[in-house]
Amino acid sequence: MPHRRYLQLDVFADRPGAGNPLAVVLDGEGLDDATMQAIARWTRLPETTFVSPATQAGADYRLRIFSPRREVPFAGHPSVGTAHAVLEAGMTAPRDGMLVQEGAAGLLPLRVHGEGRARTIAVRTPPARVMEVADAGDPRLEAALPGLPHGVLPPVLMDGGRRWWLLDVAGERALRAARPDWAAIERLAHDTGSMGVFAYARSDDPVYYLAVRAFVGAPAPFEDAASGAANATLAAWLAERDALPGEGGFYRVSQGREVGHDAIIELDVDADRQVWSGGRACTVVRGMLDWDRPTPP
Repeated sequence: MPHRRYLQLDVFADRPGAGNPLAVVLDGEGLDDATMQAIARWTRLPETTFVSPATQAGADYRLRIFSPRREVPFAGHPSVGTAHAVLEAGMTAPRDGMLVQEGAAGLLPLRVHGEGRARTIAVRTPPARVMEVADAGDPRLEAALPGLPHGVLPPVLMDGGRRWWLLDVAGERALRAARPDWAAIERLAHDTGSMGVFAYARSDDPVYYLAVRAFVGAPAPFEDAASGAANATLAAWLAERDALPGEGGFYRVSQGREVGHDAIIELDVDADRQVWSGGRACTVVRGMLDWDRPTPP
């Protein structure tokens, strides 16, 4: 099957250009690892997913997630976007408002609400755990984001599949004006086996409760437009400290304005302290992928 259905989506957005882009190959069955990696490298998007029939009972489909450099066990926006794609393509349908995704992180349920552009999808994220709690003036973080006023909670290194330093900033305006020292963020990511720094601040905006920025130091420095997994890791930390915003465990986050996007991510911490991360998605490109040649070693 050389011709495979291919989509490009915008995730955590209800319109093109606002969220985080994702490529989805709907007919991924039969592609080997090297070919999937080559396609992901070619798309040059943050992640590319490949959909194939489920191999485990109870799952609706199987997906694999690749960045341009490597396979990723779990990520939020590829999970939400792929669910949107398979629903739009009619490949599956929710059962009692739920889907089950099979992937490297195991079987993960997804909640589905609404239809079309109004549809929201949220994935239950893998558990996150505290690796290190630092002092407010930790020199590693001061070097990475110099001059920021400290919030209430201490900096913490959390592992939610990927490790992030979470940094509480006093004031949305200060966070949005922050200028990272990319060399220091790269050193911090390398020395602690983390992605980098995920900084957050409380907001008085009527739509969202938190503004966040994700400064990635490894494998290459950049600011992420929208990260469902990093926000889920933050939600787990806030829940542990009884510091969740909003009511009933549900709140919205703004991310990406500083890099030309305007994503809104929805977080929900349920009664069992499970974290659900999601939002809307829209399809921007529909076509066919012609990749029938073997990938060189």
